[in-house]
Amino acid sequence: MADHPLSSSGLTLDQVEIDLGTRRLVTLDRRIGPGEVLTVMGDSGSGKSSLLDFIAGFLDPAFRARGRIWLDGTEITSLPPQERKVGLMFQAPLLFPHMSVGENLLFGLDRIKDQGREQRRVLAEDALSDVGLAGFFGRDPATLSGGQQTRIALMRLLLAEPGALLLDEPFSSLDQSRRSDLRNLVFSKAREKGLPVLLVTHDPDDADAAGGDVIRL
Repeated sequence: MADHPLSSSGLTLDQVEIDLGTRRLVTLDRRIGPGEVLTVMGDSGSGKSSLLDFIAGFLDPAFRARGRIWLDGTEITSLPPQERKVGLMFQAPLLFPHMSVGENLLFGLDRIKDQGREQRRVLAEDALSDVGLAGFFGRDPATLSGGQQTRIALMRLLLAEPGALLLDEPFSSLDQSRRSDLRNLVFSKAREKGLPVLLVTHDPDDADAAGGDVIRL
């Protein structure tokens, strides 16, 4: 690797290998710089989601993984998931159904200890306005469209201030007319915040929209 992980910002996958039984699924040695997107493509069962699980700290014990993960110069390989500062977006938005839209966003902001609830509410309202959903604070998530739910899930994730963004085919459940707009929103927000992004997908259009390097498993 050209840059030593200790001196590199962004997300570094240092000689990462993931096996299932005798089958090698993933071999990856890459750095994703701030604001960059690396797309990993492959069919179902190729190891795409397992790679994200390893980075986030959720890899099933049935898999065997080697290598190290660095985020902004800090090794996170052995840290518990809640301390890794990586944000995950899945195919489904996974909003909390017992919370309003605003409460879902405040959940992401609860980690910010030096701000009162009113200050956090202002941040949540601003986030809603930022994605064209002003006035949705009190709405029930069940009343929203799939695209609206995905926008809320994105802003909840960004409000938690992750150091990297992991995308597990988050656009696949959307219809074609909304998919392009949501792709552009996600990637533009990641660039704006200088987040390294790892996208796994089987859709070539996702890779084209991401605009970065593509690896095929």
